Amino acid sequence: MWTKVCSWQLFVWWCHSSFFWSTIDGQTRYSIPEELKQGATVGNLAKDLGLVLSDLDKRKLRIASQDGKQYFGLNSRKGDLIVTDRIDREELCRHKLSCVLPLELVIDGPLQLFRVEIEIQDTNDNSPSFVSKEKVLKIAELVNTGAKFPLESAQDPDVGSNSVRSYIISKNEHFKMTVKTHKDGRKIPELVLEKALDREKQSIHNLILTAVDGGDPARSGTAQITIIVLDNNDNAPQFEKNVYEANVSEKATIGTEIVSVKATDIDEGLNGEIEYIFADQTTDHTLSLFDIKPTTGVIVVKGLLDHESHAIHRFDITAKDKGNPEMDGHCSVEIKIVDVNDNAPEIIVKSLTSPVPEDSAVGTVIALISARDLDSGENGKVTLTLSSGSPFKLNPSVSSHYSLVTSGPLDREKSALYRVKLRAFDNGRPALSEEKILEVVLSDVNDNPPVFSHPTYVTYVQENCPPGRILYSVSASDLDFGENAKVSYSILDSKVQDVSVSSYVYINSENGSIYSMHSFDYEKLKVFQIMVQAKDQGSPSLSSNATVHVFILDQNDNAPAVIYPSSAGLGSLSLQRLPRTAKAGYLVTKVTAVDADSGHNAWISYKVAEATDASLFSVNQYTGEVRTKRAVAEQDDSSQRLLIEIRDDGEPVQSATVTVSILLEDGLHEPIQDIRHKAAESGVKTGRLALYLILSLASVSVLSLVTFLILAVKCVKSSAGSASCCVRRSDCDDYKNPNRNLQIQLNTDGPIKYVEVLGGDMMSQSQSFRSCMSPMSEYSDFTLIKPSSTSDFKEVISVLDASLPDSTWTFESQQVRQ
Repeated sequence: MWTKVCSWQLFVWWCHSSFFWSTIDGQTRYSIPEELKQGATVGNLAKDLGLVLSDLDKRKLRIASQDGKQYFGLNSRKGDLIVTDRIDREELCRHKLSCVLPLELVIDGPLQLFRVEIEIQDTNDNSPSFVSKEKVLKIAELVNTGAKFPLESAQDPDVGSNSVRSYIISKNEHFKMTVKTHKDGRKIPELVLEKALDREKQSIHNLILTAVDGGDPARSGTAQITIIVLDNNDNAPQFEKNVYEANVSEKATIGTEIVSVKATDIDEGLNGEIEYIFADQTTDHTLSLFDIKPTTGVIVVKGLLDHESHAIHRFDITAKDKGNPEMDGHCSVEIKIVDVNDNAPEIIVKSLTSPVPEDSAVGTVIALISARDLDSGENGKVTLTLSSGSPFKLNPSVSSHYSLVTSGPLDREKSALYRVKLRAFDNGRPALSEEKILEVVLSDVNDNPPVFSHPTYVTYVQENCPPGRILYSVSASDLDFGENAKVSYSILDSKVQDVSVSSYVYINSENGSIYSMHSFDYEKLKVFQIMVQAKDQGSPSLSSNATVHVFILDQNDNAPAVIYPSSAGLGSLSLQRLPRTAKAGYLVTKVTAVDADSGHNAWISYKVAEATDASLFSVNQYTGEVRTKRAVAEQDDSSQRLLIEIRDDGEPVQSATVTVSILLEDGLHEPIQDIRHKAAESGVKTGRLALYLILSLASVSVLSLVTFLILAVKCVKSSAGSASCCVRRSDCDDYKNPNRNLQIQLNTDGPIKYVEVLGGDMMSQSQSFRSCMSPMSEYSDFTLIKPSSTSDFKEVISVLDASLPDSTWTFESQQVRQ
């Protein structure tokens, strides 16, 4: 395991949402040698960063480098950081003493950023080398001893102790080697003349220059030095400075003068004329950027300069005279390229979480961003800003790193996509800037329940409609998206007449259409409610309810039912007896019928369809009373037959018939006589029979009056002051059947003519009625029946009021349980 240095700078933002988010910006440093083989382990990241090994794949750990080239990878099984490509320190960092590769590790769930630095240690993998493998020096034989001749410095890409440490010259009797150290640390070899030269003895000297580095083991490089001893021209040009330094802007145009070098030669004539040229070891790159004027020594710009690629250029200049032989001198030139703000800032998105849940809490980290500028100094200082109007903000970290976090609540239903505009600008003059748009997509969270178009719905359906008919279609919409917006419909369980509503209807879960499961009978069910629930497919699911009121519309599907005269035991005939002494208007009987329908469908009318003698009898259209139209004659048949038709007012019309047989008999006492006829004949009737009849009627009247008084007292006590005499069907001890009709007929003088309780299934209803009356009517009888509905009951009242204008009737209704 290689050396690891950890220096943590921890910045944590906590927030709470459906996900847990945090950003950690820390630094861990590893130190490794260059040229490690691929697959070599750098360090155990999982352990050093405190990560759970099993979470590395699930949390999608990824590695990013600033220059974009990946030299490292992750062994997710072990959590090791491994080498994936050849690492050449000299290629990465050139001559920089410190070579550090910054890495950024991004991991999701929660989002975290780790900064890791890999220090690349130099290995002595490069030998010193000379640009020119052969160097020719021309030296006059009369040069004084101690003269120094600078030689080309060897180049070694390695740094530190692995760079060039010394120079060695091959053994000879005239020259020795000295090394001059430049202020920037460079070592420059110089050849020093120790013994005077003699051209006649040796005109050419061949030497080997060896450069040795400080590595272990040491590496070396050599160059051939050829010295030609000249006969004349004994003074070489001398520069005023050994090193010339100058600054030039990287935006300098071609031809711009940078610096002027100057050498002098004390010789005269051609021996003293100097020409300036680049030294033999000058690189092609330098020659492409700079030029020198041969006669003046002015160095000018030849190509495009770039501070970011080469901030400083070093090369040598040679000054040659035109003597014979030629003599030359040397100097070094160092040109610094001054930075100009010519690089716009760069915005780098390290990690972007998209889509983002819309219920993310304030402070949730959305993206990790960095900004950089290739310029230096103030030109390279970058500020990153965020456009206003979005629920996001930038939190600065270290080293121009930022985190984009939420600054307010998010709502996908209002805005599903945010285009976040980032702007980076530097401190140059003028400032340069760059803009980048980040698209942040919001993912839907099930935060909206389905909403019905109306909270309540009303629909009407005809009774007897066939099963499977659509009663109504409800609809609900959901502002959410995808599965969260898919709505299904169901019917909540409730009771209708003690039966589950699902027995009556069902609903299509996809489109909300409600269907009937069977036909409805208005006479049994008039209205019911359906509670519909709309539920989405989110997790957890949300729902809302709506009520559908279903009203059953009546159809004329019930014919009138005859209640009286009862035909039980007599087939379809009803036998009535009529004295031949009956006068016109004599009440023979009364036909009573009811219709289970309601409204106009239940309005009943009576008429004589057939009669033995149509001139003798008539029936009241509204009350069903059968009376004589004239006095009975002797010649009238003793047996009379009436076919009475009972019709309702519905569409289509429903009807029923009843046959009434009437026997005309002589000597039959009148059980019922109109009060008006009694008044006309009261003076005629005499004798004991009349007296007995009067006494009997008086007794019955008194008994009836006492009975009504007793009932009135009870009614007053139970009704807290009610002044009417009440008879409740449900209070009768021997009233067991709720489907009974109480029919009472009174004579105008008070006694009860007859009381009859009639049965019939058609009278089964949800109400019972009580009648309170004062029998002070001009007419002699009335009939109390139980209508099929409240509206029908009012119609009966109106009929009674029309036929009994001087009577006072009070009807009260009471809900009873069937």
